[in-house]
Amino acid sequence: MKTEPIKWMSEMKTPKELTAPAAGRMPAPSRVTAQSPNLESLFNRRNVFRTEKMKSVLRIQDRLFRIVRDEMSGEGYLELQAPIIGPATDPGIRGAKQVSFDYYGTEFKIMSSMILYKQMAADTLGKIYSFSPNIRLEPLASAATGRHLTEFYQIDMEESEGTMEGTMLHVEKLLTATAKRVKDSCKDELKVLGRELTPPDGRFKVYTYDQMLDMAEAEGVTFKHGEELPWEAEAAVSMKEKHPFWIIDYPVGSRGFYYIEDEQRPGILRTMDLIYPEGFGEAGSGGEREYRYEIVRKKMVEGGDDPSKYKWYMDMLEEGLKPSCGIGLGVERLTRYLTGQHSIVDCTPFPKLPGIASM
Repeated sequence: MKTEPIKWMSEMKTPKELTAPAAGRMPAPSRVTAQSPNLESLFNRRNVFRTEKMKSVLRIQDRLFRIVRDEMSGEGYLELQAPIIGPATDPGIRGAKQVSFDYYGTEFKIMSSMILYKQMAADTLGKIYSFSPNIRLEPLASAATGRHLTEFYQIDMEESEGTMEGTMLHVEKLLTATAKRVKDSCKDELKVLGRELTPPDGRFKVYTYDQMLDMAEAEGVTFKHGEELPWEAEAAVSMKEKHPFWIIDYPVGSRGFYYIEDEQRPGILRTMDLIYPEGFGEAGSGGEREYRYEIVRKKMVEGGDDPSKYKWYMDMLEEGLKPSCGIGLGVERLTRYLTGQHSIVDCTPFPKLPGIASM
């Protein structure tokens, strides 16, 4: 079928432009994209809600929320309301842009991640988590990856004095329990979706950043050492895996100022990514936080960030903060993995794709 270029915000006129078969689907940008979303569904959401497919996905997502709350509570985590706006948010968002606005004469931002706030909360409360809303103006090309939204939610968790290894074990238990319980309690919905969900069994595989570089190159995806892993590399390697896996040992300089360097292995960060199998790609990122004022300030300056824009955060670090570890797992991406959907558009009630002015 012939395809036409996607209509971006600057060109968008009416949804009618997308109703013809030739404009109904986006062109696949690379071989790792299983299927691009039907753009018409972004403008006719009421009809989408009426389908058995969408109702099944949303019922499974509802189950997901309840299971996560049950499992997190059982592990001693306290659920908090997440901030939506604030004077500072996470700058390390892989090429996406933040949204700023005037808040009574002061520049505020809509949260792209509550990572800085998690550190503060965990310092007092020990173990915390939130279903946190995030807004990121992703690059236009990400609209065709099948797994990027500009508006999404994360299962954000943080543990005071936690470790990378401890967080990885906890997430493995959480994800395994969630998959098993969804498979057991949502048989009818999974049948409608044609999803043969295989819950993880045992500990997850762990690959290093250097190993991923080599494996991605073998799949025809190249990138420079020291850069963040590109989407194509994650998806290409995950195509070959049957269960979720971890990536660790990211080099210093590849990630934000809030990750701590391994004291035993200089040049390596105590951070990790969780990757879903079957080509679904990244599930979430996390790691141990840098908590020492002088080191954070130095990293900010070296990375081009202005410490004065993070005043409350820097004041907190200067007063003294315990180390912590945490991770953020995308709700819609977890839904996509559990339900086997080709596009993340089908994994949220009201999707917002990068560059597309929909409802």
